[in-house]
Amino acid sequence: MGYYGFPTRESVAQRKAKASKSLEKLKMKDPEIAPVIIEGRTLAKNWWGKAWNLNLESYADFGNRIARGRSYVRCNTVLDLKIFKGRVVAMVQGSRSKPYEVEIKIDTLSNEKWEQVTALCNHRIDSLEQLIEGKFPKELEVLFTERKYGMFPSPKEIHFTCSCPDWANMCKHVAAVLYGVGARLDIDPMLFFELRALDGQELVKKSMEQKLKNMMKNAGKKSKREIADKDISDIFGI
Repeated sequence: MGYYGFPTRESVAQRKAKASKSLEKLKMKDPEIAPVIIEGRTLAKNWWGKAWNLNLESYADFGNRIARGRSYVRCNTVLDLKIFKGRVVAMVQGSRSKPYEVEIKIDTLSNEKWEQVTALCNHRIDSLEQLIEGKFPKELEVLFTERKYGMFPSPKEIHFTCSCPDWANMCKHVAAVLYGVGARLDIDPMLFFELRALDGQELVKKSMEQKLKNMMKNAGKKSKREIADKDISDIFGI
């Protein structure tokens, strides 16, 4: 403890050690605990995880604390993080011995934007098959790079609380959890739909139904590539 009761600034090694110790204690109480473990300096490996982080960093509203959050998540201080429909709950190891509790709520995507997402995906039906395998096809990158689709929430759509005493609008613990969300989505892209309270499986189902419908519609049409009977005779000398 530093002067006037304020905690002294911890080194990266001290922060990691404290987080590791707390995590071991929590695991004994709750085997289902889900920490965010960052290996190396890279927070995200896939393009969709990187896109989430870039989106966070693009908002001036988050600029004052986002860098501290990045440092925190790299020290594996996000001891538990779970994503539910439109909601994230997490525990973050701070300077005090007891981890802080963080809750983040994300506004539901509007019906208008959901229809835009569905319409876009229906034009990329073949790519959606990769979603079932837990991959996000590059063809759907527009969902995240163009804000009109709203898959990434804007600052006004993100509401958060933290049990820490920090008076700032966004504390470093919340920022760490937001980066932790990016790490989680980087592993399982279908959680994008869970986060926005959307049914990703229903989107895949509808798109597959549309694909089957189009196939049936074209089944009775004669392809321009079909070879006429006369041409077959010429080819085989019949």
